[in-house]
Amino acid sequence: MQEKPKVVVSRQRRTDSSKRDFTFTQADLPADLASFRISAWAAFQTRSLPATTDEAWRRTDLRLFPAPDFKLPKLGAHEDLPPVPEVLLKPLVGGQHGGQITLLAGGSQIFLDETLAKKGIVFTDFFTAEKTHPDLLAKLIGQIVKPEDGKFAALASALSQNGVLLYVPKNVQVEAPLHSVLWGPGTDLSHFSHLIVYVDDGASVTYVHEAASPDETGHAMHAGVVEIHVGENANLRFVELQSWGRGVWNFSHERARVQRGGNLDWIFGAVGSRLTKNFSDLDLVGEGAQGRMSGFYFTDGHQHLDHDTQQNHFAPHTTSDLLFKGALKGKSRSVWQGMIYVAPGAQKTDGYQANRNIVLSEEARADSIPGLEILADDVRCTHGATVGKLEQEPLFYLKSRGIPQSEAERLVVEGFFDPIMQRIPFEGVRERFQQSILQKMG
Repeated sequence: MQEKPKVVVSRQRRTDSSKRDFTFTQADLPADLASFRISAWAAFQTRSLPATTDEAWRRTDLRLFPAPDFKLPKLGAHEDLPPVPEVLLKPLVGGQHGGQITLLAGGSQIFLDETLAKKGIVFTDFFTAEKTHPDLLAKLIGQIVKPEDGKFAALASALSQNGVLLYVPKNVQVEAPLHSVLWGPGTDLSHFSHLIVYVDDGASVTYVHEAASPDETGHAMHAGVVEIHVGENANLRFVELQSWGRGVWNFSHERARVQRGGNLDWIFGAVGSRLTKNFSDLDLVGEGAQGRMSGFYFTDGHQHLDHDTQQNHFAPHTTSDLLFKGALKGKSRSVWQGMIYVAPGAQKTDGYQANRNIVLSEEARADSIPGLEILADDVRCTHGATVGKLEQEPLFYLKSRGIPQSEAERLVVEGFFDPIMQRIPFEGVRERFQQSILQKMG
């Protein structure tokens, strides 16, 4: 008697899920990279939207996600949409960037310093790369993040209108930072991005990428893929900032692979979006590889940010260091779930992860879930997670010196985030995100 209702409920869920799926078709695939796009599209079609029954999505519910509403921007659509704010395009150092790419709805703008181009550096969008470096692009795309990694990874791989290819040849040192901005305004529009960063052996570069949009009524979506290769004894500093408008549903699959003696400094910042689900994997595949992951987020209102991080030690003498800090207001929620994995034979691994959260209102919630999976016996791996309110002792100290309550709280929160902010290498970017924190503090 009890089995029958269960079958009926299960069928209803499948019907609802199919009705909520995207309305894109294979005819929407971009013309470039045709074989890769078709393969990714096939992977997309075999996957349903994630549900809370999936372990990785247990704390992020997509039942309100309006997948059928989203459409692709038309070519040149940016001409009728709000322009990119000048503050996003300011040079990171001095009078200009080493290179800058502005990714827009239905178009892009590209600049690369001639001296860097003469060194063999490639920094361009996919549309141009398909014409000027087709073999390089075809060789690198889909090698680190696979379309099979998830529904949104497959969708972004198949439909990414906006892509960046950064290639730094062997032993080339890029002193001037490179910068890209993905600007995604427009109600009911879907934005897809794909970044490929390949730093060859002995090379070094700093690259800053920001995704942003204005606060608009209605909703929009972004799905992105980031693939990073750091070669032997190479160095990459990658700063990734997210300031989407409050109506944006944001999904990304990102993975970095670091070879022998390579070093990656990976910095995340998130203050925007309605909902974000981000997968960030650090794969240390060569002996002596190092990776540092630093993140900050500040949520308010009804925002929901979910960061899923993985530190994978596949070789001996590898080091990873993760620190994520978050503050929450209103009825917002953050989720951080992290895992340090040490493969068999990856002896002398040194792995650390920590997540610290300040909850600034009674109805905000932070979930912090660290984890370890260690299959080697000569390692040092530690983790920690805290969720708490503002410490009363520093607040009392500041108020006892005549500082009002609100100002005292602001100073304590600024101090809480300062260790992460100092890892952002450019003062202008740092100041802008500090200003975002001040605005959220009210």
